[in-house]
Amino acid sequence: MKVTATVFAILLVVLAASSAYGQTPQAAELLRRVDDNEIYATIEYEGEMIIEYQNRRYVKTMRAWARENADSFIEFTNPEDRGTKYLKKSGRLYVYSPDTEEVMLISGHMLKESMMGSDMSYEDTIENEKLINRYDPVLSGSEIRTLDGVSRDCWILELTAKSRTESYPKQRLWIDKETGDCLHYELFALSGAKLKEYNLIRVEVLEGRRFPVEIEIRDLLRRGSKTTMIMRNVILDRPIADSVFSQRNLSR
Repeated sequence: MKVTATVFAILLVVLAASSAYGQTPQAAELLRRVDDNEIYATIEYEGEMIIEYQNRRYVKTMRAWARENADSFIEFTNPEDRGTKYLKKSGRLYVYSPDTEEVMLISGHMLKESMMGSDMSYEDTIENEKLINRYDPVLSGSEIRTLDGVSRDCWILELTAKSRTESYPKQRLWIDKETGDCLHYELFALSGAKLKEYNLIRVEVLEGRRFPVEIEIRDLLRRGSKTTMIMRNVILDRPIADSVFSQRNLSR
């Protein structure tokens, strides 16, 4: 889901095309290549969310399904949260708590709150809309970044939101010139204040695309906080039954 990539892309997340670039690409072309790998028709996966906050460590596990930018369903499976479920349907996000056996609508400012104590907000985890439709890109230069102790030459993309309703009016992406992987990206407020940072840890080639299966997220407004999101058994673009994204599935 970003957990666009964001759960979960949420959970997502951002990445670029797998081909190497022999010459300077156009900014819009580069961003479209990002979308070609990031945006899926459907996704299923098993996830692990490792939250480190104020010298404490929490591990949460889940199963997740999502379809385009319309529907998503997440069920937590770790003992402390087992049975907690999230459903995005018809533009609305619902959560079911097994403790109260009630369904609650998450809306308005609540969408910006931390999901399950992580560095991702609710809206981070359910976004799956193309960046090219939401942002105007500018290629601002290049820079060396490090992944796994290896220095990588990256293009830098600066994104400015087309709509005032975007949660992050500005973004900055570092895209590996050789692999097309987005090694790092930053999310900004309209004021220019940096809100979050994402770092790529591991990629797998799935359905011909280099898909990020392990990322690190830091909410810079939370001191001493970091969340690592790991996705396993990822299945892309396989039909998912409508019943998965139903209110009945949420509360049963």
